[in-house]
Amino acid sequence: MSAFDKIAAYLQKPLNRAVREFNLIEDGDRIAVGVSGGKDSRVLLELLLRGVDIQGAYEVVAVHIEGTDVGLPDQRPVLEPWFRTLGVEYEIAPLAVAANEPLPLNCFRCSWHRRKALFCAADRWGCNKVALGHHADDAAVTTLLNVLYKGQTESLASHRTFFEGRFIVIRPLIYVEESAITRYARARGWKFPPELECPRGRETRRAKLTEFLRTLDKREYERVRANLWRLGSEW
Repeated sequence: MSAFDKIAAYLQKPLNRAVREFNLIEDGDRIAVGVSGGKDSRVLLELLLRGVDIQGAYEVVAVHIEGTDVGLPDQRPVLEPWFRTLGVEYEIAPLAVAANEPLPLNCFRCSWHRRKALFCAADRWGCNKVALGHHADDAAVTTLLNVLYKGQTESLASHRTFFEGRFIVIRPLIYVEESAITRYARARGWKFPPELECPRGRETRRAKLTEFLRTLDKREYERVRANLWRLGSEW
């Protein structure tokens, strides 16, 4: 087994654990994977294409929401050849906003429009589930955000139903630590130059809390992450 295959196998263990524990993927599912272009969603797509431990079969469609018209970086030159190499069905859909929408979009409005476009694309492809690349570190930061700014202990859900059951949003990487995802991305040789980052990505509360948590040493951070995940999952 190659070094890369060992990393992939390491990641598959917590992914399969989440799939089993929360029944995230079932026989006959058709899953739209939201691919932003960052390492998390790209790793998720490749792992789902490698296969998960379920009884039965499922299908995967890759969906990227393009937002060049509202100032987001153009990921098409990188993603489209990669999708073709993987042999996955895919769609690159526009981020459609009203003509009177104030620009630049703030993070809430951008996220809202992206999610709407993703659901619409999933519907076009006949998907019943939408997979997002949020991982264990994202869940910890979300809990901390909600505690500090909302006075709530809610975190990212492993799965959630939308539109009266039409779609189920799933997060198969919810038990996967970001450091392992980073190792996978490096082993694949992926490059993420600054021009492909969201122009406002480093200004958000989430980014600031993420940087704060990274100031902790590894053992301390792992304990804090686990505590935040447990706290957030109890709501």
